Amino acid sequence: MTPQDIDRVRRSWLLIEPRREEVGRLFYGRLFELQPATRAMFKGDMAAQAAKLMATLNVVVEHLDQLDAVLPAVRQLGLRHRREWQVSDAMYYWVRDALLWTLQRSLGEAFDGDMHVAWGQAYDRVAGPMKQAQR
Repeated sequence: MTPQDIDRVRRSWLLIEPRREEVGRLFYGRLFELQPATRAMFKGDMAAQAAKLMATLNVVVEHLDQLDAVLPAVRQLGLRHRREWQVSDAMYYWVRDALLWTLQRSLGEAFDGDMHVAWGQAYDRVAGPMKQAQR
């Protein structure tokens, strides 16, 4: 990611943060719409789950320029996803699609092509090590 891409992600995140709860719900709604079978993976309170997702995204956004600092935690998260929920590689693509759709829906015209690419790269930089840790 270029410094400009990191800046794009961070600037857009500032617009998302005040609406984290709403955006988290929107994400899971979209994920379940795209892949209804994933709904069974979530047994608890979805508001709490959405809050966890948004907190994780916040950490990623904060560390985009220093991901090495959080890679051990990212890898552990990947292992946990495999062990506890049997997450497959394909599921990461579903999550990516749901996330980008959610961001586009939440940011509207501010989510242009460059922003789409930047967020896709940010997601891939985290999903890659998670998937590697699962193997």
